Amino acid sequence: MALRASHENSHEIGVFASLTNTYCLIPVGTSASFHSIFESELADLIPLIPCTIAGTRIVGRLTTGNKNGLLVPNSTTDQELQHLRNSLPEKVQLKRVEERLSALGNVVVANDHVALVHPDLERETEEIIADTLGVEVFRQTIAGNVLTGSYMALSNQGGLVHPKTSIQDQDELSSLLQVPLVAGSVNRGSPVVGAGMVVNDWLGVCGLDTTATELSVVESVFRLGEGNIPGAAGHGEDLEKRMQRSKEGIVESFY
Repeated sequence: MALRASHENSHEIGVFASLTNTYCLIPVGTSASFHSIFESELADLIPLIPCTIAGTRIVGRLTTGNKNGLLVPNSTTDQELQHLRNSLPEKVQLKRVEERLSALGNVVVANDHVALVHPDLERETEEIIADTLGVEVFRQTIAGNVLTGSYMALSNQGGLVHPKTSIQDQDELSSLLQVPLVAGSVNRGSPVVGAGMVVNDWLGVCGLDTTATELSVVESVFRLGEGNIPGAAGHGEDLEKRMQRSKEGIVESFY
């Protein structure tokens, strides 16, 4: 399902949290209401890990990951790294990355199969992403924006991109990612969809300002509430059917 939340006075959920199919990162010391939204949906499924990265609470912007791995910037302290190692599932690889574009959540967007990255990312970082996350890596822009992680939200079921992404670009990106994409917004028209929400294969959490129409589009493109929890019947419907559902049931753009 798709839910709405705020972190203190901010509706940029993707700044403060990171959600994958095997773990969820949230900031240490967050409000009880913010913590409980994630805990109520994830408690029996994946670990909810309160943490800091480089002494800050913007864990969603400084990290990137998927079910296979988690990448953190070089500014992550040894203590923070050890806490993550102790908290993550055993099969999840953890890697500290030496990269000048250190806000990894802004410059990388990934699901369990593919990653789109900032065109100027270091070649070594690209190789680390491929190895640690177990994905194919493509250097891309979203509607002319180099911050792929800020302007796109992605799961294994679908993706939401900047509202001014052209139909041609949507088709090209969809072909690369092998999931249906829709141009849309969160938080009452905000194009920064990657920073305004987090999503995995069965849960999406958007900012409190997200309208009912925006929330409906999120639920449709990511196929939330359709039994996509791992092991549920119908999980992993083939791409052709998903693309057809996307074309039939989703508003292509708000603009």
